[in-house]
Amino acid sequence: MSRPNPLSPVGRETLQDRVYAELRRSLMNGMFDAGQMLRIQDLAEILQTSTMPVREALGRLVSEQALEALPNRSVRVPVITLEKLDDLARARCLIEGELVRLALRHLTAPDFSELRALTERCDAAFAEHGKDVAHATSELNHSFHFHIYRAARSAVLIPIVESLWLQSGPYIRVAAQVHDAEIDISATHHHWGLIAALERRDTVAAVRALTDDITRSFNLIRRRLDAPETTNTRTAKYG
Repeated sequence: MSRPNPLSPVGRETLQDRVYAELRRSLMNGMFDAGQMLRIQDLAEILQTSTMPVREALGRLVSEQALEALPNRSVRVPVITLEKLDDLARARCLIEGELVRLALRHLTAPDFSELRALTERCDAAFAEHGKDVAHATSELNHSFHFHIYRAARSAVLIPIVESLWLQSGPYIRVAAQVHDAEIDISATHHHWGLIAALERRDTVAAVRALTDDITRSFNLIRRRLDAPETTNTRTAKYG
């Protein structure tokens, strides 16, 4: 009797899922600018695949409100608007606050060590002031928050917060770009406060620190939307 092959051919669906997952990860981590046009051919070349899985992945991301389909059949990252900003901030504070409450009882000393290490790396990335600071800090910010949220052990809430972060990607990117260490508090100020509150098992202080962290990022963008050059349209395109 022949020995079964431990490997199976990579199916078409598997490739589509991998392309979708990579684009989704990039959007969630704020690697695309608000208003940026996404060309199927360009993405296919970067991902080294055919256009079909890219086209289908973009369609899925449009249905998840992470991307916007335009009348000319092109796709872009949504522009930033005050209405969407306020809606996302409100939803994120509600859902992520509950995840912090649920996570608190499960976090241990090794978790706090990891959270401190991620925050120190984020501080170092901001200190470098390189051209890719938004890219580097967004990934670290994502790792920090989701390390806490996964400890909540909620199979229902995690997909919801992932969807909110997927829609928040352009906002997170802009917040990193417009942060000014000369006039703003440290970008990780509330992360340190959140860690301290979690270690004290202080639920109220932890949720407050998280809420302050979320609203700080959105307030940085709101200041730009409230500037004279954008108050007429209440929208902005950054890049």
